[in-house]
Amino acid sequence: MTRTSYHHGALRDTLLAACLRLIETEGIGAVSLRRVAREAGVSTGAPYHHFADRAALLAALSTQGFQLLGNEVTAARAAADTPLQALTALAETYVRFSREHPGHFRLMFRPELSQPDKHPDAMDAGDAAFAVLADTVADCVAAGLLPADKADTIAVAWWGLAHGLASLWLDGQLEKRSVQLGTEAPALVDDIMRTFTALIAPSA
Repeated sequence: MTRTSYHHGALRDTLLAACLRLIETEGIGAVSLRRVAREAGVSTGAPYHHFADRAALLAALSTQGFQLLGNEVTAARAAADTPLQALTALAETYVRFSREHPGHFRLMFRPELSQPDKHPDAMDAGDAAFAVLADTVADCVAAGLLPADKADTIAVAWWGLAHGLASLWLDGQLEKRSVQLGTEAPALVDDIMRTFTALIAPSA
């Protein structure tokens, strides 16, 4: 099989992989349908069989990223022994995801690029990933560990804290600070999330 005779589904996956490589090596600004086609080794017209424009390609990659994240946090929640342990595990998984999937992570929270208003799949996938966190907070509320009237606030605060740590780690700042504190980034993330847990659920 030549690189220009991909099966219909395989071509789409190949284009997404090529786009991801470009983002990780040269940044989002390097992405164009023509450049992605060249990276994938296909004709310049091939991407248009799947993506109407650059935004559609980026939206598909963003959707893929949120689906991967959703799968990982779902698994982390299922593996935890208690709701509070699940909250910590979700944060640690979120931060690790940013390191293991930097191309996806840098794109997923750039709506001006993926245009979720025109490509609702990306928004739906993002909402589904967030729902895992919201459900875990709800588990904590049901167990009497967190106040019901603050569930939504806590979920957003938890996301904000995890996202901030993920961004700091991705940019190299968390590792730098960890060295200064005489520890390692994973241990620092764990300590931060456990400290936050103790603050919001001191009687647990």
